Formats: sequence, C-alpha cells, structure tokens
Amino acid sequence: GGAGYLGSLLVAELLKLNFKVIVIDKFKFGFYSIFHLITHKNLEIINGDIRDNNYNNVFQYSDIIINLAAIVGYPACDQDKWEATSVNVDAVKKMMDILSKDQLFIQPSTGSSYGKVLDICTEETPINPLTLYGKNKADAEKLILDKNSISLRFATVYGVSPRMRLDLFVNQLVMSAIKEKYYVLYEANASRTFLHAKDAVNSIIFSINNSDKMINNCFNIGDEKQNYSKLEVANIVKKYLEFDIIKNEFATDKDQRNYSVSYEKIRKIGFKTSYNMDQGVQELIKTCKIIEEKSNLRNA
Repeated sequence: GGAGYLGSLLVAELLKLNFKVIVIDKFKFGFYSIFHLITHKNLEIINGDIRDNNYNNVFQYSDIIINLAAIVGYPACDQDKWEATSVNVDAVKKMMDILSKDQLFIQPSTGSSYGKVLDICTEETPINPLTLYGKNKADAEKLILDKNSISLRFATVYGVSPRMRLDLFVNQLVMSAIKEKYYVLYEANASRTFLHAKDAVNSIIFSINNSDKMINNCFNIGDEKQNYSKLEVANIVKKYLEFDIIKNEFATDKDQRNYSVSYEKIRKIGFKTSYNMDQGVQELIKTCKIIEEKSNLRNA
C-alpha cells in the first residue's frame, strides 16, 4: 500500500530516515503519488497484489512489514464485500503465517471497529463493529496481536497527500465549500476525533522506534484536542471560507461514530501529534482550489 493516501507520505519519510523500502502496490489509483521518489537508491517498487504468493520471499527477508494495503471505509467495502475481506483479512492471515519472531508487523486499524459507544472510548472499550469495514479491521487485529505486532487504531484522518482522497469528511467538506459554496451535513452534532495524515504517518514511525514498549498491543492514535463534533469542524472551515451549511436530518453514519476518544495510552509512551485542524484546513484550501477532476480522488 505504499502508493496510497498514507503510504505515499510514509514512504517519503522512511527514505528521509535512511530506511531501505520495498513497496508492494497494485496501483489501483495510479503510481504518480510516488513517482517523484522512483529513482531513490533505497527504494524498490513491486507492481503486485499482496494476496499473491509471489512475494513471500520479500516478506520473509524484511525486518519490518507495514500493512497499508486495504480497502478503506464502509462505502468501498460494501461495493465488493468479497474483495474487501480478501484484502483486509485474508491477506493479513497469509502474512502472519510466514512472519518470524524476529520481524515487526505494524497494522493500521480504525476507530470504526468500536461501533456505537456511549462513553469516552479507550482501548479497553469492547469492539462492536457495525459495518463490514469495521469488522474486517477488528478481525485483522485479532490475527496479529500475539505475533510481534502493533495495531494502530486511527482517528478519522484528514489532510493533503500525494494520493489525495476527497471522500474523507474534512477533505470533502473543504472541497465542497470551495467548489459548491455549500455542504450538506448529516448528524451535525455527532462527536468524532480527527487525525492529520502526517500525524498518522508519524505514529507509524514512532511505533518502529518504540516497538519494545508497544509490541503485541493496540493503541488509539490521535489527540483529545481534536475531539470535535462535525458541526464544530464545519465552523472551523467557515473561519476561512464563505459557504452555507445545510443540515440533513435523515442520513446516518453506518459506523455510528459519535463518541470522544482517549489517547492516554499512546501519550504515556511519548507520542504527540504535531498538526491541528486549522493547519489541516488551510493546507486543504490551498490544494482543493487547484483540483479540477475529483472523480478518481476517492475510494468509493
């Protein structure tokens, strides 16, 4: 998944840190997100699907495997349920079968696995996914957590990436505010927690550097300062753009994400986020103003 929304950012950072990086990606959304890195001496790129058996030797001789290959979000998973489970769960099982005790496996996961929560969400909150996407990620986490692995449960991610996505809430909101001058907002008062894409990447690198303290464990990744209602995020965007908010009283979120999240567990180890919502919104405004064709900038 090295050419994806997070992968393209992560590969660049790993190369800066002098890692030797092998990317396996089927380039469903093209290869331009990492094209500027293609000649780097420490980068090898394989055009392929992790579900194939051709890459067992690549997995076996890598010190660290970061699994960003995934069908992400419930709309994309619902489009092809077989493919979603095949990529999100079956491929993880295959990698676990060949993982050795000397390798580190990092599995990005999601807060969507929690389902409906009535209190502040911690890592001890029971997992109760309501969508195939949430279930896939929960099932994958069960496969890894006793095998030299770390699971990172990301908050709702936003921000600019070389493989841009406009189907993420904040990104979509900014794009609509610029291009349409309005945004249709459902479940306006639902509480969510947010994470800049670069901080998601930073958490992966942090996990590599602190694996001895994190091994065989799951962590919520984010910051309590970015626990917002959807309406509060829209009002942050309104500080920079003039647009109308149209409330939709009928649409619902299948994952029923309406809760605040605690990040005390990862903070105690030393992880802190570096980006806030205002920074992310301003970056998105600069980017979205120049985007014309948006049909391919989404997962579903």
